[in-house]
Amino acid sequence: MSLLEKIDQDVKKAMLAKEKEKLEALRAVKSALLLQKTEKGGGNTIDEDAEIKILKRLVKQRKDAAELYVQQNRKDLAEVEETQAEIINSYLPEQLSEEDIRKVVKELIEKLGASSMKDMGKVMGAASKELAGKADNKLVSDIVKDLLS
Repeated sequence: MSLLEKIDQDVKKAMLAKEKEKLEALRAVKSALLLQKTEKGGGNTIDEDAEIKILKRLVKQRKDAAELYVQQNRKDLAEVEETQAEIINSYLPEQLSEEDIRKVVKELIEKLGASSMKDMGKVMGAASKELAGKADNKLVSDIVKDLLS
């Protein structure tokens, strides 16, 4: 079952259960996926990597908005954004722990023969491919910096 089909089913369930926040979040995901699917040159299909990127982008947008709302003392709106971010995040693949990421990065550093910060780009490129969808790139970047310095 594709992500779009799963979202469609969950939208129906959220409508029946009258879950307003969940419904809003799922409709945003569905909208973003349909836009990507019908985009010029899209070929009417979306691969799994593109779906993950879209979901991550939507989660990041919600978290950024929540942060802004907190800064402006609008905790009520921040809670809505955080709830939607959690709902969207549940459709992403399971994220690796910091320990697991550190192991993978150590292996990549040894494999690539990286020894200094000059090699960070090489390591990050390989790590991004290896950990796509499984880890936050900011966390990976911090771990690479820590291990190379």
